[in-house]
Amino acid sequence: MVVRVGNTYYNVKLEPVLIALAVLVLLIGARTIFFTVPADSKAIVLRFGKYVRTEDRGLHFKLPFGIEQQLPIPVLRQLKQEFGYSTPDGMKRQFISDVEQGRERSMVTGDLNAATVEWVIQYRITDAKSYLFNVKFTDDTLRDASESVMREVVGDRTVDEVITIGRRDIEDEALRKLQVLINEYTMGVSIDQVQLKNVNPPPDVQPSFNEVNQAQQEREQLINVAYGEYNKAVPRARGEANGKRTSAEGYAIQRQNEAEGDADRFNALFTEYQKAPEVTRRRIYLETMAEVLPKIGRKVIVDEDSKQVLPLLQLNSMGGAR
Repeated sequence: MVVRVGNTYYNVKLEPVLIALAVLVLLIGARTIFFTVPADSKAIVLRFGKYVRTEDRGLHFKLPFGIEQQLPIPVLRQLKQEFGYSTPDGMKRQFISDVEQGRERSMVTGDLNAATVEWVIQYRITDAKSYLFNVKFTDDTLRDASESVMREVVGDRTVDEVITIGRRDIEDEALRKLQVLINEYTMGVSIDQVQLKNVNPPPDVQPSFNEVNQAQQEREQLINVAYGEYNKAVPRARGEANGKRTSAEGYAIQRQNEAEGDADRFNALFTEYQKAPEVTRRRIYLETMAEVLPKIGRKVIVDEDSKQVLPLLQLNSMGGAR
């Protein structure tokens, strides 16, 4: 083959050129015929832009020269989206402006108060084909759906519930509603977790809110102290009452037994008296006098017929002198 360059003619052989072109084509084809799917992914294979098949992890073949393309989808990796804030380890497209972050975290509660809510969702891709083809801009749609659900859930609660006691309920309800919405869109995504991060009142009212929280904490502290004193005083009073009740019951039993014993002793004495009244009367008189006279210091005996009162000799003293 003769090739003219300017006024000069060159004789060029076609065979080496064709061979070189063929080798180059084969090298390019060999390089584009193989592809590897990462361990945490699946690959969607497209032929001229149309879905053909899904390949699992490992080494695979495809038609070369761009006839088939592979798109790896990380189906085994847990992904996340952050709202109202961003961290360095977040996905690059999540780094939005401060103005957009402020818009995301600004919400209105059910009692028409403002709150700043920051949250994160963690999700997995369960169906690579649905994730890639059923919804256009899947990540953006998921982001919009999450924000919509969170605003709905927060809007059904008071500001106190959102900031303090209702965080767990908000997370659970938002997770449930977001998963239902995602299933309706057939996005091929499973929501693993919805987690609230910083939930605060707006900066303008933060000092007042802190004062209210401090007052509530002091109130709870005083209530706990009062309950502590109550738990100390009431059991002690109950113990004292039970002790006095037990003592009174014991005294009542004692008095009853003594009364029954006195009654039995009187009945026994009365029975003996009925058997021999004169003897029993005299015995009772003598026993009584023997019990009473030693307690009297000075004794005077008066006879009915006597005209003068005579003192009784102190026999006990005389007896002691002997």
